[in-house]
Amino acid sequence: MRISKEEALDLFLHSPLEELTTRANAEKESRHGKNVFWVNNRQINYTNVCILHCSFCSFSKIKKTDANAYDWTLEQVEEKARAAVDQGAKELHIVGGLHPDHPFEYYLEMLASLRKKFPGVNLKAFTAVEICHFAKLSNRPVQAVLQDLKNAGLDALPGGGAELLGEEIRHKICGKKETGAEWLEVHRQAHKMGIPTNATMLFGHIEKIEDRLDHMEMLRNLQDEAPGFFAFIPLVYHPDKNALGLKVKQKTSEEDVLRTIAVSRLFLDNFPHIKAYWIQTGIPTALKALHAGASDMDGTIMEEKITHAAGADTAIGMSPERMRQLILGEGLVPVERDALYDVIQR
Repeated sequence: MRISKEEALDLFLHSPLEELTTRANAEKESRHGKNVFWVNNRQINYTNVCILHCSFCSFSKIKKTDANAYDWTLEQVEEKARAAVDQGAKELHIVGGLHPDHPFEYYLEMLASLRKKFPGVNLKAFTAVEICHFAKLSNRPVQAVLQDLKNAGLDALPGGGAELLGEEIRHKICGKKETGAEWLEVHRQAHKMGIPTNATMLFGHIEKIEDRLDHMEMLRNLQDEAPGFFAFIPLVYHPDKNALGLKVKQKTSEEDVLRTIAVSRLFLDNFPHIKAYWIQTGIPTALKALHAGASDMDGTIMEEKITHAAGADTAIGMSPERMRQLILGEGLVPVERDALYDVIQR
């Protein structure tokens, strides 16, 4: 039976941690047994130059001339992709800043080139915020932009840029970014067009637990209306080198992470997977999350810039062998997948 926001809040605030995680783990195992999914992938963060400067972001640079600003050419993107594919990558996860100069054609050419050169690899690319940016660049509706990207080779959307979808808290942490309603509309249109997506949530800063549950309810409602989400990805806020960190000072606790993952597994009853994104949680907490409702460890990553710019102390990437051993060490079964959750090796 579906739980309400009020019941979810009560669980979060009052349920003993072990009792809560045991219940969430039972829910996860009823869906996936002992299986834990992962993908051999690479993140390609093609530029950190961005017309936005969200208070929680340590990655973006406002000016092209700023120290450490970068903007990869299409040839450099291809080199990154080739290096990953040569190491067995099945997914290219492509996101970046909203660069002021690139026309929409730059992104279409990026996808078309990668699709032609690496036909067996999934292209999971661009957040809903990037999609809205492309719509403004090309003066075209979101649906047309998505169709053009799909024609060029897009397989799925990664789900970033959601942050928190509630209007009040979103305005406080990223007021210049697209609204929560606009983020949801991009994913609604994508799902209706057969483009699957994921959904993130940035937590552990100035929000209330109620803000997290409002966010989850919007996602659950959209999944009811227009199914297409594969996974929910709680993202732990990192406070280093960003304006919001002046208020928050330090990362949230491990217990908060595990409670958030457990409640999300119980509340998001129409989402196939909850991810333990080890880059942000840290490996020890991610492994505990596999017993608290999470059924996916994301991937090998190979190279990650966004969270590390904010002080993440995890490795930049992980080998497939290490991923398998970590999962096996928890008494669970590693299942290699692609971006569309088709099983490659069990």
